[in-house]
Amino acid sequence: MVTATFAILFYAATAILLAGLGARIMLYARTPAPLSIPTTPAPTSRGGAALRVAGEVALFSSLFRSNKWIWLLGWAFHVALLLVLLRHLRYFVEPVPQVLVWVQPFGLYAAFAMVAALAGLWIRRIGVSRLRYITGPSDHLMLALLIAIGASGLAIKYLAPTDIVAVKAFFLGLMRFDWQPLPADPMLLIHLLLVALLMVLFPFSKLLHAAGVFFSPTRNQPDTPRERRRLAPWAAELERTNR
Repeated sequence: MVTATFAILFYAATAILLAGLGARIMLYARTPAPLSIPTTPAPTSRGGAALRVAGEVALFSSLFRSNKWIWLLGWAFHVALLLVLLRHLRYFVEPVPQVLVWVQPFGLYAAFAMVAALAGLWIRRIGVSRLRYITGPSDHLMLALLIAIGASGLAIKYLAPTDIVAVKAFFLGLMRFDWQPLPADPMLLIHLLLVALLMVLFPFSKLLHAAGVFFSPTRNQPDTPRERRRLAPWAAELERTNR
């Protein structure tokens, strides 16, 4: 019963994640950007704009210039999350590439950094009045969910170990449509339930900025208002009518 329940749960969560994320990306890609609104100073070429977006994704460059403490916590969380995800890739591939073997200890320590950075960001939202004013229930929910996922993962490692070989067999079996028994350890089930919940909520939450940053016109547009004229659809229609 546990195996069947979680197998169906993860199939459904994966379908919702992929469909929701795909729909959002299509919406972002199809949304017109008729005005030239790059945040200046901005590059004047498409290549420069691409490098600017890459800098935002990898280094959070504008946040670094804005607030060093927020940048440190945010960047630490995202780098730690990347290492944690790389560590977990071993459950989905066989044989495990050597690079994933090397990343295992770093991914383990990164889990502590991830939880600590999230806690710092949450304390900031509660302790700073102007941020508390604009923080909604969904912001608290996402922070609590991410912290709970990290904490439950660490609990599995240090407080309630589980059979990770069986866990890997379960996920490999899901991908091959050959279900394998999932250990019924309570902490493992809580951790997996929280992960599935995050997958379902992701396409409908503010966490979607992970994809949206690539479509931000203030970042991905070159500063060429004189070289290229941009018209809103209604303005273009009006111009054609006047001709």
